[in-house]
Amino acid sequence: MDNDKEMSKQDQVTPEVNETQEGIQAAQNLEHDSDDNQHEEDDHHVDYSNHSKKDLINALKGIVASDQLIKKDSEVHEIKNHFDEFYHQEKKEAAAKFEQEEGNPDDFQYRNTEEDKEFFKFYNEFRERRSNQLKELEKNKEKNLSAKNEILQKLRELVDSEETTHSISTIKDIQGDWKKIGPVPASQNKNLWASYNALMDRFYDNRSIYFELKELDRKKNLEHKLEICQRAENLVKSEDLKEAIKSLNDLHDEFKHIGPVPREDQEQVWQRFKAASDAVYARRKNYYEDQVEVFKANQVQKEALIDKLDTYKEYKADRIKDWNNKTKEILDIQKQWEAIGPVPRENGKEINKKFWGLFKQFFHNKNLFFKELDEIRLQNKAKAEALIEKANAFSESTDWQAAGKELIQLQQDWKNIGPTPEKVRDDLYKRFKKACDSFFNKRRQANKELNKEFDQNLKEKEELCEKIKTASASGDNLSQEELEGYIAQYNNIGFVPRKNIKDIAAKFNEAVDQYVDKLGVESGNKDEFLFRLNLTKLQADPHGSRELNKKEHGIRKQIADLENNITLWKNNLEFFAASRTADKLKDQFDEKIEKAEKEIYRLKKKLSIIREF
Repeated sequence: MDNDKEMSKQDQVTPEVNETQEGIQAAQNLEHDSDDNQHEEDDHHVDYSNHSKKDLINALKGIVASDQLIKKDSEVHEIKNHFDEFYHQEKKEAAAKFEQEEGNPDDFQYRNTEEDKEFFKFYNEFRERRSNQLKELEKNKEKNLSAKNEILQKLRELVDSEETTHSISTIKDIQGDWKKIGPVPASQNKNLWASYNALMDRFYDNRSIYFELKELDRKKNLEHKLEICQRAENLVKSEDLKEAIKSLNDLHDEFKHIGPVPREDQEQVWQRFKAASDAVYARRKNYYEDQVEVFKANQVQKEALIDKLDTYKEYKADRIKDWNNKTKEILDIQKQWEAIGPVPRENGKEINKKFWGLFKQFFHNKNLFFKELDEIRLQNKAKAEALIEKANAFSESTDWQAAGKELIQLQQDWKNIGPTPEKVRDDLYKRFKKACDSFFNKRRQANKELNKEFDQNLKEKEELCEKIKTASASGDNLSQEELEGYIAQYNNIGFVPRKNIKDIAAKFNEAVDQYVDKLGVESGNKDEFLFRLNLTKLQADPHGSRELNKKEHGIRKQIADLENNITLWKNNLEFFAASRTADKLKDQFDEKIEKAEKEIYRLKKKLSIIREF
């Protein structure tokens, strides 16, 4: 505005009209001081720091219900920040409570309250409608530009036409129509006003017949503009600087739409209005200058937080707990960021872009992790379903030992599956447990019945042992056939409780040995007789065939070892020289060879007995 006087002395010409000194000056002065400061317009500030969640929702709801969505953008942003504080605090408390009650913070998932859902519904509606308003505003500006160009064309035709009795009413209609039309694109605004004011000046200058009416109208315009000057001067003393700036911008708009004033008063009234405006703008400038150091300090703090946040940019982890811990750290950094005040305007956009870019990058990586985790959980769900199907197949089995081993292995496999989707986790476990419990409960019940039978078998075997001892003690009518009958009877009785197996076997072997001793079997045949009895007992055992094979394999190994030893000893005899010492050694080796050959004969006889079974 320092070149206002210089501009007022210039004559400017457009392609269509010669713009007068008054039109150019009024258009340029008003546009320079009013439109360049339009961004300072702000609504009356409301302090939302003490509002409850419900109050914040109602405040947002009221703004959404209004039509001033573009002007209310900063106010809604402030409401959103305060609401986010409540939201994150409640989420943090819910997570702490879940961890205290459930014990595993990895399983925590926060569910929005009804108030949260209501707030975000209105917030999304605000953003959508505000976006639509901005689009509509740009469309309207283009429409307004076209409409004002049409009015300028009408005004040119009126200025260039011959005077009629209706010219004054027509020009007033044009002024009214012009004033009703809303804003146009900023790049066209100044030229439109310059052309409009120049044409209006030409209209009044050319209408000498209506000179007195023109002068009267200019005097009324002067009175109106002087009143506006007084109102602007009163704003200098206003305590609310933001409200003063808003009111001053409204006065600039009103000043522009008032018609021309008497030429001799034009410069004076403009300088008075300009001086009042400059005084208000000077207060605003001083205020921002006082805040420069504060803003710079804020910038240093925010840049430090950006450096801190940059360390999380490439963060990777394999556990939910690690991601959750890092998320708490990130959100804490966000709270610190939001607690810091504004930074210098020229740096604000770049600093915000860096911070929120890093912030979004972290959560993008976190979302990728959970997406992969969801895929793993689905795979684990399929594995769990397969184990449930196998468990159900064994749940009706009565092969207690084999099915029990399979189910125990399935239980171990279940532990190694890994995490499954939370919403089906409990159901999967219940189904698997039900199948396992069904089998083991039935086996437990069957074992109870079987234990009763085992106890009865034990009793019968103990009675048989006593019967054998009694028979051997009497010594009457003892025979091999009777003893074999006792052994067959013992083997046919069946199983006894596991804890009594060794004890009853020892008692039975003791009774049999007493009977054999009383039977009077010759010492040479006693070994063979007892061996046959032992094989008879093994034959009745469920695993007898395996034990017989095991015995046969052991005897064959003994025979092979003895034959190898005999061969070795015979080879060694060939190296002994003829001497007294050598003869003594030969006798020892011959004795060993003879004993080994007798043992081989005995073992081979046992093999022949085994083949009989």
